[in-house]
Amino acid sequence: MSDCDRDVLNRFILERTNVRGELVHLDSSWQAVLERRQYPLAVRDLLGQAMAAAALLSTTIKFRGSLTLQINGNGPVSMLVVQVKADKSLRGLAHWSEAPTTGTFADLIGNARLVITIDPGEGLDRYQGIVELENEPSLAIALTDYFEMSEQLPTRLWLVASEERVGGMLLQALPRKTEDDDAWDRSLHLGETITDEELLQLGHRDILHRLFHEEDVRLFKSEPVSFRCSCSRERIEAMLRGLGYAEVQDILREEGRVAVDCEFCGHHYEFDHVDAEQIFAAIDQPSVPPTRH
Repeated sequence: MSDCDRDVLNRFILERTNVRGELVHLDSSWQAVLERRQYPLAVRDLLGQAMAAAALLSTTIKFRGSLTLQINGNGPVSMLVVQVKADKSLRGLAHWSEAPTTGTFADLIGNARLVITIDPGEGLDRYQGIVELENEPSLAIALTDYFEMSEQLPTRLWLVASEERVGGMLLQALPRKTEDDDAWDRSLHLGETITDEELLQLGHRDILHRLFHEEDVRLFKSEPVSFRCSCSRERIEAMLRGLGYAEVQDILREEGRVAVDCEFCGHHYEFDHVDAEQIFAAIDQPSVPPTRH
């Protein structure tokens, strides 16, 4: 695979049809996630697929904030969350109560709920799409059902993850008229012939040639994807203010400090008695009117 197809998203369209698509490969961005936490094999692969899915879903909307894909269930994987920002930076994690080595998607999550949250930023209201997951064979199929129920757009995803890298592809039929009435069904049939190995190992141009060499395909400029966590000391301070002065003081009396580790990136934050007083003193500071001269 060419280095130019590492950690990138690529949009493509089938000319003179209503079919669009996206390809994604995560390499260093995926390794950055695995460096911060050890996952059982099955959990690791599911998290990798979710990261590819979030990256692909971020291309279906226009936003300046973030898109979050979250699954909560009663299976071995109790919670999985991936967030992608408008700049295509990603972060993700999963919680598990056991160490499953095999199992279907349904076995891993049990009775679960899939939530897609779009925060457009700029103070605008968030949007949430929620679907119940019942015996879904894969995350890709679950997301296909989500689009049918929530977005009413024919959409299909292919997702695969390994220890080294993550790959994904999305096909979607746009709501516009076309003289090629068979375009979506034909594209879907061709897409179904891709193998996991091909999706992981082939470059984007090779994948498109492999699937759509009889179609007129336009490939757009790639977008870089990266791992980045949005945690900060300021955000942790805001969280502590939310806990309240009394609870923070209780923690300080018992532990001598307040220690917080970011689950996404592993960054460690500590606050002592002086830090806590400064955090809550800032709340009580009166606003000072501007001075006029």
